Amino acid sequence: MYTRRHSGDHSPYNLKRQHFSSPVPHHGSPPAAGYSPSVPRPGPRETQSTPIQHSPLSPQPSAPRMPPLWGENPRSSLQAYAKDKVSLRIMIIIHIMCSGFLFIQPGHLHSRSHGYTQTNRDHGKTSPSGIACVCISTDAVSCVSQLSGQMVELFEACQQQSTDLERKELCRAQLQREIQRLFPLVRLYLAGSSLSGFGSRNSDADLCLVIQAAPVDQRNDAVYVLSLIQQLFYRLSYIERPQLIRAKVPILKFRDKVSGVEFDLNVNNTVGIRNTFLLRSYAYAERRVRPIILVIKRWARHHRINDASKGTLSSYTLVLMVLHYLQTLPEPVIPSLQNEYPECFSPSMDIHRVPEGPRDIPPYSSSNQASLGELLLGFLKYYTSVFR
Repeated sequence: MYTRRHSGDHSPYNLKRQHFSSPVPHHGSPPAAGYSPSVPRPGPRETQSTPIQHSPLSPQPSAPRMPPLWGENPRSSLQAYAKDKVSLRIMIIIHIMCSGFLFIQPGHLHSRSHGYTQTNRDHGKTSPSGIACVCISTDAVSCVSQLSGQMVELFEACQQQSTDLERKELCRAQLQREIQRLFPLVRLYLAGSSLSGFGSRNSDADLCLVIQAAPVDQRNDAVYVLSLIQQLFYRLSYIERPQLIRAKVPILKFRDKVSGVEFDLNVNNTVGIRNTFLLRSYAYAERRVRPIILVIKRWARHHRINDASKGTLSSYTLVLMVLHYLQTLPEPVIPSLQNEYPECFSPSMDIHRVPEGPRDIPPYSSSNQASLGELLLGFLKYYTSVFR
């Protein structure tokens, strides 16, 4: 377990939402005593305890979970299917339907005596509509329905659980305390899919160490800070394999032995915090967003096209592709939150105020009632024959 110098501070049953207040001065604020705009150098080890605050983007443990889709019972789905079998069934259905060119524009199926055709609503006739226009049998419609159900099952089996997030938060809080012995004024934040809502049970976690309000020289200062933290982590019994990666945005990779989670730590890459909060707003804007993105990420990983280090698509890119597709349908599933609420997602907003921005955004109700299966097939068709 973690070495605990103060009992109760890091208990998973005592998690509190961290405020985005910070001892680091805001833009335009007079510098605090002893504060230097340059990268802080490590100070003497203090005997006085530093209160632990929790990640500003972490949902409270008591926050209500996303309601089950289409009345499904998550537990029954988990008991009925192993997630690997569900994944395989989805891949088989997609292969069968794609090999027969059975792509459907969401919500555009109409019954006929011998099957179904897609209607181009813009022109009032059955013709190619930019997504697809095909004649399909009732068996194909049944496959789409089956695909939708199995996407729900895969989502319920693989989505990150609240206990997974609590373990990551517990480690983040402990690491912040350790790092503050070197840099007393810093704050450590969770970011990435762990907080955006698009993570799975085996997702790694991204950490952003905010050391000052101004940008940091990633090539020199960030590497210096991470090298000091790497030396610190070598002395922590619950951290293993701390490895410094000198990339465009350098990161420190390591594994927490207690939770088994792999972490990527960066310095002052605050754009990741802004993106995380924006994507989280999209994730919970409409109930179909999270399931379709998780399934597409697993589909891409299955086909080995989900690894940016090997020249394929990153998970972040896949998320943006899905959001773009859902926004540009004739009847959008989600709106463009940045366009409709620019004041809530301003890139100039102080980083410590980011979580407060979209609090007043009302829920979005889409008139597009397409199933998950239809949306998935439409997504594949859109990026194979429409998108330029």
